[in-house]
Amino acid sequence: MKNYGLLVRLLGLDHLTKQFIVSQDVGYNHVNLDDCWASKNRSSTGEVLSDPIRFPSMNNLTDQLHSMGFYAGIYSDSGWFTCQGYPGSFMHEEQDALTFQSWGFDFLKYDNCAIPFDDVIREGMVGKYQRMTDALAMVAKQTGTTFTFSLCEWGWSQVWLWGASMAHSWRIDNDIGPYWSSIATIINAASFITQATDFYGRNDPDILEIGNGDFTYDEAKTHFTAWALMKAPLLISTNLATISQEMLNILKNTEIIAINQDPAYGTSVSPFRWGINPDWTFNSSFPAQFWSGPSENGTVFMLINTLDEPADMFFNLTESPWIRAGREYSVRDIWAHTNNGTVVRNYTATDVPPHGVVALLFQDAGDEPAGLWPLCAGEAATQCTAENGTTYY
Repeated sequence: MKNYGLLVRLLGLDHLTKQFIVSQDVGYNHVNLDDCWASKNRSSTGEVLSDPIRFPSMNNLTDQLHSMGFYAGIYSDSGWFTCQGYPGSFMHEEQDALTFQSWGFDFLKYDNCAIPFDDVIREGMVGKYQRMTDALAMVAKQTGTTFTFSLCEWGWSQVWLWGASMAHSWRIDNDIGPYWSSIATIINAASFITQATDFYGRNDPDILEIGNGDFTYDEAKTHFTAWALMKAPLLISTNLATISQEMLNILKNTEIIAINQDPAYGTSVSPFRWGINPDWTFNSSFPAQFWSGPSENGTVFMLINTLDEPADMFFNLTESPWIRAGREYSVRDIWAHTNNGTVVRNYTATDVPPHGVVALLFQDAGDEPAGLWPLCAGEAATQCTAENGTTYY
């Protein structure tokens, strides 16, 4: 699944056209409506209706977006009402799915508010979402329109185990906030379930808050880097007409986006060492710090300084399962956009800012120099053995 673009919260299109195109140039290709687009009541025959003032013609809206080269996304809920009190799709799944298709939408975010009583729904979370999955399959069969389906049940029911059976992405935690503690909490939650993400479906840590709140520049970089390298959907939620150039440049880092969109590897980066905590520690304030993963062009490393002060961050290369022993590697800094020579066996990032990030691309540069000691690097040193049985610990 590709990065499906810009999230629009009831903003007009005309004054944003230039900003949309600027973002589209680096790969953002959806414009999605979230909650509050609808009228409060359905029609006499049960159809959901758009707000006649804010959205007098959904077809005109989607036609305009499609003419600009964007996909168009819409929002609904699996319960009686949306989270803001507008009509939900429970017991109207097929009707609403056909309406959304007739309006020209290609994407559906599906929320988790206003859950019916147990003796009404008689389903668990899986069954509640299966209802809309089946409705979208019916629409595809009848009309040929295939929706991208973004499931949003906030990680309540281990959705990373079953989300890919019915959706393209699934929210893994509660709603994000535009502040560092929220980012740290979500990174911590994601660190234990990275294996759920691949080309067939993706963990969704929620929208990007860059341009909102009071992030420092380094916190915003960390937020974007983590979301992108975890292969999450990248959904901009700020007003592009007023965003600062500094924050816009973060959203347009093409080297980071290229890894998010890697055509060879759909998997997330994963922690290889937690850092200040013992490995596998659940800590919402100080999540895993050392991450890596494969990419089309080498091994990606993400180092997150979760502390409130600058820190040096050291790791042995073979701590990452994607690094070959006995080799040296060239280093590309994909935030500074610089080639930083080669490294052998270990790497230290110095003075990483508080809540800051280092994102690196390591490429194999041949055999390491002869004569290095110890003969085995990293954990292998505890079992380093010659062909004749001599051990070298």
